[in-house]
Amino acid sequence: MIGTVLVGGVLLFALAAMLLDMQGKYSQSKICAYFTGLMSVGAAAALFAVILADDFSYSYVVSYSSIDLPLLYKISAFWAGQQGSFLLWLVIHAVVGMILAQKGRMTPAGRGIYQMLTAILAVLVLIKSPFVPAETIVLDGHGMNPLLQDPWMAVHPPIIFVGYALLAVPFAYALESMIKAPMDGGFLAPMCRWTLIAWAFLGAGIFIGGYWAYKVLGWGGYWGWDPVENSSLVPWLLACVLLHLISVARERRAAYYLVHLAAIFSYAFVLYGTFLTRSGILGDFSVHSFAGSDIGFYIALANALVLLAGLCVLIARIERLPKGALYEQHRSRVFLVLLGMLLLVFIVVIVFFGMSMPLISGLLGESAAVDTSYYVRTSLPIAVPFALLMALGVLLPPGGGRVARPLWIFVISVVGGVLAGLVGATDIPSILLSTFAVLAALAAIEAFRLHRLGLGGMIAHAGAGLALLAFILSGTGSQTTTVTLIPDEPQEIYGHTVIYRGQTFAENGREKSYRYEVDGTVTEAVTKLRANGEDAAREPAIARSLAGDLYIAPSPTSAERDELILHRGKTVMGINDYAYRYESIAFEPQGGGKTLVTAQIALTDGEEVDDAAPTILATETGGTSQPIEVMNGKFRIRLTGVSADERDIRIEILPSEAEEAALPVPASVSTKPGISILWLACVLVTVGGLLAAAQAANRGKGGGSEV
Repeated sequence: MIGTVLVGGVLLFALAAMLLDMQGKYSQSKICAYFTGLMSVGAAAALFAVILADDFSYSYVVSYSSIDLPLLYKISAFWAGQQGSFLLWLVIHAVVGMILAQKGRMTPAGRGIYQMLTAILAVLVLIKSPFVPAETIVLDGHGMNPLLQDPWMAVHPPIIFVGYALLAVPFAYALESMIKAPMDGGFLAPMCRWTLIAWAFLGAGIFIGGYWAYKVLGWGGYWGWDPVENSSLVPWLLACVLLHLISVARERRAAYYLVHLAAIFSYAFVLYGTFLTRSGILGDFSVHSFAGSDIGFYIALANALVLLAGLCVLIARIERLPKGALYEQHRSRVFLVLLGMLLLVFIVVIVFFGMSMPLISGLLGESAAVDTSYYVRTSLPIAVPFALLMALGVLLPPGGGRVARPLWIFVISVVGGVLAGLVGATDIPSILLSTFAVLAALAAIEAFRLHRLGLGGMIAHAGAGLALLAFILSGTGSQTTTVTLIPDEPQEIYGHTVIYRGQTFAENGREKSYRYEVDGTVTEAVTKLRANGEDAAREPAIARSLAGDLYIAPSPTSAERDELILHRGKTVMGINDYAYRYESIAFEPQGGGKTLVTAQIALTDGEEVDDAAPTILATETGGTSQPIEVMNGKFRIRLTGVSADERDIRIEILPSEAEEAALPVPASVSTKPGISILWLACVLVTVGGLLAAAQAANRGKGGGSEV
């Protein structure tokens, strides 16, 4: 397959670029870097081509696509599985390598290191290739998990992998700066820009995943401390640490070794998280984990290689790094930043051990996972002083001195604690964190006014403060109850008037909606249906307001269904007092290995006779059918099976759509106070990071350094 050949070309040209950089042959290495990027794009185009052409001769296409899959999700099928997501990662990584090959962006040592990482990713793609032929001839694919058929999940993985790929650049800059002589601070500016972009994209991907979980899964949360979720959170937090250490290193050269350490671990944890996710270790502990395969061993090997190589270079060059005190006095901005980053590292360690517990416990005996309360209990006491340091750190001038103490900041920050109390928080850590979170957001605004913080930094810091506040409001303040909603009967729930207006069914038979009126505003919970009418995926109804959301997640319900076996030519009485007679059956080939099977059935209640023709679309792997109305819409029947000799058929008897729509529906109803603050905070953090990167790039242009 051309795709495999192209990935092999990526590996060869990446290795060639690395060797040529080692020999100082810039022009040749640049050409190889370009070919590396172009071949990776070609491999991606090849995979897109077979997916969009419904070429089910490839196992990957069979597993994640199907003929009737909408175009958007056929595109996202590219990264729906392990093989495709690795290829996506490789493409982004290789294209960034083309950018770095531009003269002046990175020394040959750095480019060589980066191309080595490209080669490692290419090897992983070759080991877990999306271009493996299917073992048997398949005329249609299995399709995509209905939960993943959502626009937010279509964009979530690519954004995450942009962040993963870009975190390799600070890693390369760190090793480059230690290898070259003499060592100076020239690496700090480009490392900062690339880290900002990586941090913003990885954060955006995490936020989108959280919003998808809140909007689609129906369990009412945006973060479940799932080990796979944490595997992205850890490198994002470490990238945040790296950014702040770079700011310290610009003032104190003695912090260079901390910068290198943070850059090494940021990328190493990208690979470690990938190992956990794709090795199958988390299969019993995560809803996101991929099935186990031998790829886990190779990812672990790559992770060990990257981490050990980085640490060995650091150890070998540690004596040549600048020496001196990291700070001069405790009442200095540098000290507060370092202390804040130390607290953030403590949180990273907590999350790392939590997400690694299935691996650690498995090595010692039986695999087990920590309870989600572990994360809250351990990280909340650390988050309180961290939020306070966020505020004090930006209010101090860079060179030290007095903390800016505008009275309005400290007065308004009390609002955070008051809001936490109003939503039900009674513990001191939650109230303190809410107060300090507002203080941190306001301090960022004041620091910007005093020119102690740039615009991008101000927006990101304000967003982080608001996010901490929203965590307390939406977590501590959330209330949940289970109610049974009867159509058209108002119920008072948490101060809201909720009226259930029944179910409606989409014309294509693939969705049904539960309609609610919340304080006069209509909102719907959508359930995606399988071809046989069973529930496949559910989205809750969310009544949004600035104060918070009312979240309604209907429990899976279905009308009672009776099954009946009919023998051709014989009359059978059904449970509903109707007589059924199976007359004949017809088969009509539909192409693509599908056959439309139509049964002719006569029904009567003793007075009225109806002729029905239910159908089932038979495929190699089974069949799908939709219920049809009979006896003038009094009830519905569905053809569910045909015997091999065609003498017997099985039908399902269902009530009418109107009867089903009028059934009472149990639902979990929750309040989510302050949740809109969280979504605003996520946007601010991402925008702030990207704006800070753009501002850093402009400063670099003005100073004549590389961009």
